[in-house]
Amino acid sequence: QVQLVESGGGLAQAGGSLRLSCAASGRTNSLGAMAWFRQAPGKEREFVAAIRSNGADTNVADSVKGRFTISRDNAKNTVVYLQMNSLNPEDTAVYYCAADRIWSTAWGTGFGMDYWGKGTLVTVSS
Repeated sequence: QVQLVESGGGLAQAGGSLRLSCAASGRTNSLGAMAWFRQAPGKEREFVAAIRSNGADTNVADSVKGRFTISRDNAKNTVVYLQMNSLNPEDTAVYYCAADRIWSTAWGTGFGMDYWGKGTLVTVSS
């Protein structure tokens, strides 16, 4: 089993920045990818960004490309970050960290991901 714990959410003003962290524990050697998804009120969960466990590949949704960056802590390859810049109110959502044993090229809504965190709320005010 793998446990995922997110942190770093909170309130930001439009144009501001936040950095989310996701710490994985447990059988992390089994993981092939870690990803971020988000779900805004009344909307379907959507993919935000993903990174291979070895850091070799990343994938970022078009909706946040150029503003959000996913990275991992090279010293602690079980910690993944989501740097969010130029935030706007449409980024308001609960952000979830997820992990899977395999890398994907079609993340969708995250259906089938092996592990999920409980989520952290990001609120962007205008």
